[in-house]
Amino acid sequence: MRKQPARPGAERDSPFGCVQLEFGFLLGPPDGRYLVRGAPDGAPQAVLVFGTLGAPERHWLRDRRPREVDQPPPEPVPTSRATVVRPEPFPTAEAASAWLDELRRDAEAREAELERALEVLNRALRAQRAAAADPYVADVSAGRALVVRMGYGRGEAVADGRFGEAFELPREGPRGVRRSMEAPEERFAAILGGHETPLAAEELVLRARADLDAGRGREAALQARVALEALAAELGDSSLEVHRDAVIQAAATALRGESPAGLEEAVAAMEALLRRRRLGG
Repeated sequence: MRKQPARPGAERDSPFGCVQLEFGFLLGPPDGRYLVRGAPDGAPQAVLVFGTLGAPERHWLRDRRPREVDQPPPEPVPTSRATVVRPEPFPTAEAASAWLDELRRDAEAREAELERALEVLNRALRAQRAAAADPYVADVSAGRALVVRMGYGRGEAVADGRFGEAFELPREGPRGVRRSMEAPEERFAAILGGHETPLAAEELVLRARADLDAGRGREAALQARVALEALAAELGDSSLEVHRDAVIQAAATALRGESPAGLEEAVAAMEALLRRRRLGG
């Protein structure tokens, strides 16, 4: 993934589809336009545009002395905007409008489009973690976004955040029955209050899930291998033994530099075991 200038020619005026997400925190990568490829000579997979909106100017070097405060006002919060642009333009504005109409009507199509955009965005955030050696650059989900938009516009306009036509997705709400049954607010307070200690395996399974959802199969396999061993040690539960061989094989494949397969069932089984434990089952 490397920074690229705008492409010249008629394509600038062609309509491009895109997914735009805004977050109330800094994502990490520098502002700019980036062409995403799977390999140096591979076909473009997306154009990714980062921009920061409303960032307050900070004068860190002008005065290093601490300031006394009594009742400090809220600090202005910058908004990070990430726009994932499809690599190929639509042949006509009518074709672009038909694509957007389908997204309006079809929830599964919207979900697939959003998943593709998040995979590109999280790939960029992983690149930033590695490039900056910063472990605190975190993956994102649609639920963490202030707003998600889908639309299309002319090439230069879309890169600058302007649409010819677009719509916003409704904000994700709580997950109803599952959320109320698991009572995460109560457990959160119990953990902070020292009444409960989370398992090390819980964090490992969450990391495996995040890697799997982001398309990082090798990392997911290695996380799942350690997570399974941790779960077996911490819970003394043998129900995951049926998945051990598949997870070991996937981790070995990952260490050879190849993409493993067959992890979803094992990671889902670990999540189910932890869910039963949270529910007291």
